[in-house]
Amino acid sequence: MDIILLKDLDKLGFKHDVINVKNGYARNYLIPQGYAVIANAPNRGKLDSLIEKEREVELAKVGEYQEISKKIDDKTISIPVKAGTSGKIFGSVTNVQVAAAIKESFGIDIDRRKIELPDEIKEMGTYDAKIKLHPEVVSTIHLELKKD
Repeated sequence: MDIILLKDLDKLGFKHDVINVKNGYARNYLIPQGYAVIANAPNRGKLDSLIEKEREVELAKVGEYQEISKKIDDKTISIPVKAGTSGKIFGSVTNVQVAAAIKESFGIDIDRRKIELPDEIKEMGTYDAKIKLHPEVVSTIHLELKKD
């Protein structure tokens, strides 16, 4: 069954994607929970107008995103990690940890999906992460991993 997602869902798709799922999953879970609607002709027509409205709202937020970008661009945040004597980290640093560190340091909430890390961070050191607040507004933040 083809459906239109109304929210971003992990391992399924992003908002406004038209995807194909099993009938039971759509009828018994996604549609009743308000996560999706059936992708029939009237709903597909509404989808175009919804996307256009959201695009206008996002354009209005570009100024706000630029202010956030000025606050965090080229700044350094420290992330405490547990590491062995050789400098290898137990586990890895994730974008969730980076989002929490940004909130703690600057008081700014950034969605974890907007943070792009370089591959996997598994050793102590300094790394650069990109924060894509909007396609036109991209910031770089420096991550300094310190031993906890």
